[in-house]
Amino acid sequence: MHQRRRGEKETPFTGLKKFDAYAKTLDDFRVKTSTGAIVTIACGIIIVILFLGEYFNYRSVHVESSLIVDTGKKERMDIVLDITFPKIPCYILTLDVMDVAGAHQNDIEHSVYKIQLSPEGVELKREKTIELGDSEVDPKEVGKNYCGECGGAQPPESGCCNTCEEVRQAYARSGWSFNRPDKIEQCVREGYMQKIKEQANQGCRIRGNIRVNKVAGNFHVAPGKSFQRGAAHVHDIVQYLEQGLDFSHEINRLSFGVQVPGLQIKNPLDGQVVQGNIQQGELYMFQYYLKVVGTRYLSLKNPPVLTNQFSVTQFNRNLQYKDDNGNIRPPSGLPGVFFNFDISPMVVVQKEERKSFASFLTTVCAIVGGIFTVFSLLDGFIWRAERSLRRKIEIGKAL
Repeated sequence: MHQRRRGEKETPFTGLKKFDAYAKTLDDFRVKTSTGAIVTIACGIIIVILFLGEYFNYRSVHVESSLIVDTGKKERMDIVLDITFPKIPCYILTLDVMDVAGAHQNDIEHSVYKIQLSPEGVELKREKTIELGDSEVDPKEVGKNYCGECGGAQPPESGCCNTCEEVRQAYARSGWSFNRPDKIEQCVREGYMQKIKEQANQGCRIRGNIRVNKVAGNFHVAPGKSFQRGAAHVHDIVQYLEQGLDFSHEINRLSFGVQVPGLQIKNPLDGQVVQGNIQQGELYMFQYYLKVVGTRYLSLKNPPVLTNQFSVTQFNRNLQYKDDNGNIRPPSGLPGVFFNFDISPMVVVQKEERKSFASFLTTVCAIVGGIFTVFSLLDGFIWRAERSLRRKIEIGKAL
């Protein structure tokens, strides 16, 4: 029972004292020691260190990941690419997209730049399209009523092939190989072969973005113009086989979807260099098999971002070989760089989270209370040990 001290006045709050769980001791019954002071200082230092660590943890943002089934209906997906081919000129390369839904995008040019590179790798010229035969007809050279022949190929609606490019397109519609431009009047007039010689030792950098259906498919960079022959996807490469096709390349960037603001994500193929030791007459198909996983990034400050991550497996194949007699056989496929992608039915959700203030306060109280209790027990153990040793010294039993 609580006893009121002599001389203490009765107040309305005097009755509350019986609920005091922290009964006070008199200073006269407290003993302060030097070891207790050392223990107290150590206790305070540790509490401060742990408090600061917990405070920084409370202020930092953590990203929690989870995996769910993709129930979205996003039908299109952006692919950002930047690939350098140091040993193939731009006029040879064609970028195509195909998917299992039957959609084809041949010779993509509207959203892709082809940048001509010198043999030393210096950028020379940047254009949306680089067509060797894409020239205008000068009426002074051919006359006002000029109507060029299409070489027996299927002509356009106008019935005339007035430029080298129009002749090439007519050949493609007929499924013919455009392998003798030096025999075509329009190409000779436009200096087609001269332009080929000027770019013979150049390289090419392809960069831009393409939009594809969000289904399994592939996009590839291959030589020659592409066209459809029935259900087959065909490239006209006959005219380029003799000059050699070295598809050594460097992937500066390849990503599926937009970049997450404030987050630098290194995709697995960024910086990939394939410097093949390609011998004379060899043709290689470089294949990358990509598994694309949708990613939903939920930020504390910015709007949600829908993008993709991917894993990759690489496989290279030599398409040309020698028979038993030492003769080089025709290529057994299409040389180039192929990216085959498949879409995962799962979505990775990455959510930014920050520790709540209530949790931070609870942890701080646990740190202060726990450390203080442990050091109180340690101080009591040291005090009892010192007192026991002192008594033994006094009676002469200490070792």
